[in-house]
Amino acid sequence: MVKHQPLQVYERQLCLSCITGIYGCRWKRYQRSHDDTTKWELLWSLVLLFTFCLLLVWFYFWWEARNDYNEFNWFLYNRSREWSDGTVPILATTAAGFTYIAFLMVLALCHIALGQQLNLHWLHKIGVTAALLTTIVGVIYINETWRQEWDVIPISLQATGPFLHIGALAAVTALSWIVAGQVARTEKTILQVVVVLLYLSVLLGLYVVPLYIASPCIMDTATLKPRPDVIGHQGAPMLAPENTLRSFQRALHMNVTGLEADVAISVDGVPFLMHDLSLQRTTDVAEVFPDRQMDDASHFNWTDLQQLNAGKWFLKDDPFWTVNSLPPKEKDLIANQSVCSLEQLLKLASYHNSTVVFRLRRPPQEHPCYHSWINDTLQAVQQSGIPQSLVMWTPDEYRAQVRQLAPGLIQTSLKKQSPQSLQQYGISRLLLRYNQTTTQEIRNYSQSNINLSLYTVNEPWLYSVLWCSGVSSVSSEAPDILSKVPHPIWLMRPDEYCLMWVSADLISFAVVIGIFIFQKYRMTGMRSYNPEQIMLSAAVRRSSRDLNVMKEKLIFSGQPQ
Repeated sequence: MVKHQPLQVYERQLCLSCITGIYGCRWKRYQRSHDDTTKWELLWSLVLLFTFCLLLVWFYFWWEARNDYNEFNWFLYNRSREWSDGTVPILATTAAGFTYIAFLMVLALCHIALGQQLNLHWLHKIGVTAALLTTIVGVIYINETWRQEWDVIPISLQATGPFLHIGALAAVTALSWIVAGQVARTEKTILQVVVVLLYLSVLLGLYVVPLYIASPCIMDTATLKPRPDVIGHQGAPMLAPENTLRSFQRALHMNVTGLEADVAISVDGVPFLMHDLSLQRTTDVAEVFPDRQMDDASHFNWTDLQQLNAGKWFLKDDPFWTVNSLPPKEKDLIANQSVCSLEQLLKLASYHNSTVVFRLRRPPQEHPCYHSWINDTLQAVQQSGIPQSLVMWTPDEYRAQVRQLAPGLIQTSLKKQSPQSLQQYGISRLLLRYNQTTTQEIRNYSQSNINLSLYTVNEPWLYSVLWCSGVSSVSSEAPDILSKVPHPIWLMRPDEYCLMWVSADLISFAVVIGIFIFQKYRMTGMRSYNPEQIMLSAAVRRSSRDLNVMKEKLIFSGQPQ
């Protein structure tokens, strides 16, 4: 007679093996544990959570900073003197790091949901540390070199806030399954109370967040002001070399209402268009005048400037990744562009009845035109024949004298001032960077009949927010993109938003309560059975299926009688 000990069988859990194997390299069953996570591993879980949150903000920052990628590349150029798209490696590493950390977060949540012990593998710990340190270094670097760009986060939240709130609410509501399971599984009352209180604090915080979400696009559609005018900043630099005649012509084809340029003055007193201090980036000065390539652009005379090519660099560097989309004839036109004078631009604008705003840079002190730069510029305006009412005059120096010599010019300021101060000095227009003013200030300028123009606006979401705010005009490097925005991306009446907010909160609350009740009932039912009986019963019910079983222990004992 042979006696048998009870045979234990179990169904292979491929999903659980993959989760524990990838997260902690625990592929075998005996390596997995339902014990509590150690304090050391709990600390690493908190580090993982912090890294995920930091990378989420970092990723969101760079996603919304697309509006100013060219500005960032120009900052890099001023440091290295070589043009390159520095956003590409940053975006690639940020996307890779965020994907990796998000994957680990999902695995960690799966461990908690399945009641498995968190045990992050040492290779993943190295990866998390590298991602954390790299992101911290990036944040510090941006804070020192491009600090003003942080303002893009609160501004972008005016466009994305209501929708991010719904997404965050859905994610936290879904987490209630894991939280409820953990509470039902935990036997310590104190720990249950702490977990529930923490979760409810986050949930209730999300419920009231809309009280602090302020977006100009939450408004009565009847109060929406007309579409802001678009000014071609340096023409259309995404389609043609900046500050060239071809660039301004392309901008005019996009139905812009104005043109914006940067103006310097040559040694012989000719105002010409140039953004950089030197000619190295946007001309072939290194080939034509190799000994003078680092000289200030204003130290060249107009004859020398006309010898330079101002278009080939665009085809070579492809600063906006648009060259491949241009037809061959357009490339030929671009390749033959030269340095453009202010007079040429004004004649073009006069022909198309377009407004012109230019930033005039005073030459160095040793320059022959250091004292006559205002008169030289006014002379170019008069010689062009453009009506004075189409020229926005920005220099603050000798503004009273300029008003006497050319009273028809539109006096424009580049410095933020109160409406009362602007009116006191006879200034009717203001040109600021888009982060230098608030929605309330925009409305104050509008009520004071101050025409406010903001730069540089390239993304439809930013254009929509400023449109809802009541901005009169924007300066853009992408007039071809903004021309395709006939109305704000979204508009919502306050009562519609309130209904959406309250409905989302009520649905979330009902789902959370339902999940907690179900998890409590589910866990209570499971505790009333012996684990071995559950496995054996499952095997009997599925005896008709093709099950892969494993014998953990089979001991034969006894003597024949």
